[in-house]
Amino acid sequence: MTATATTPTALRAFRIALIQLAVSSNKSANLTRARTCILAAAQQGANVVVLPECFNSPYGTQHFAAYAEDVPSGESCQALAAAAKDAGVYLVGGSIPERARGEHEGKFFNTCTVWSPEGTLLDIHRKAHLFDIDVPGKITFKESLVLSPGPKITTVPTPLGTLGIAICYDIRFPELSLAMARAGADMLIFPGAFNMTTGPLHWELLARARAVDNQCYVALCSPARDEGAGYVAYGHSMVVDPRGTVVVDAGASEGTVVADVDPEVVSAFREQIPVRKQKRWDLYNDVVKAPVRE
Repeated sequence: MTATATTPTALRAFRIALIQLAVSSNKSANLTRARTCILAAAQQGANVVVLPECFNSPYGTQHFAAYAEDVPSGESCQALAAAAKDAGVYLVGGSIPERARGEHEGKFFNTCTVWSPEGTLLDIHRKAHLFDIDVPGKITFKESLVLSPGPKITTVPTPLGTLGIAICYDIRFPELSLAMARAGADMLIFPGAFNMTTGPLHWELLARARAVDNQCYVALCSPARDEGAGYVAYGHSMVVDPRGTVVVDAGASEGTVVADVDPEVVSAFREQIPVRKQKRWDLYNDVVKAPVRE
């Protein structure tokens, strides 16, 4: 069960760390490496730490069922809970393949878990938009062969501000980011794994677009690039500020990048270009029917 959400507060200054993990086929090694990096990020002053999509397993339809676990009782979730508590950070646990129980029995999801500094599960986001694409001569991929789409928009209130959580391909749908922003998200966080076709084309572009669209910080966290993998991730985990400026970029190799989230940057830019106050919801409210929180 998830914990009762913390009462949201105004955005506060905090430090976010993105762990661009080198993911192998050894789940235990991935979990151990992730823990080491989480603890190291906390030593760098991080308050929020983010892992990449499928941080505990190779990314691919042939791997999802084999690596799938229960949430939150599985091995990976237990490791994340312990790491969040020991590091004393809010942990956005990338994503793992989830074997669903209860009402979704028999289904698999691509699931992100979010943990408090006490090691409590705050919420989960199941990838809402499945990565089904075909670029002739480049890449064909169909997550829907194994995975089911998630049922909800996910925003997680914390004392630092409200985090909007989505996964990878979700960033291509501006309506989802808008819905998170309208529901109060102060920062949008996307664990992801764009590839060597879509990454150079759109990874940075989409991060900057969603940041400018919603006048908020956006963070993308990828696995490190492994040219020998069956699916080669682009890397370039990054934080973008509300002006569309890339604050940090991890490049292609394994490593951790940190950035400071400054509420003054957010408020100043929203005052200078006040599009959030100027939206004509009377014309397009049917796009996202949710209350605006300014």
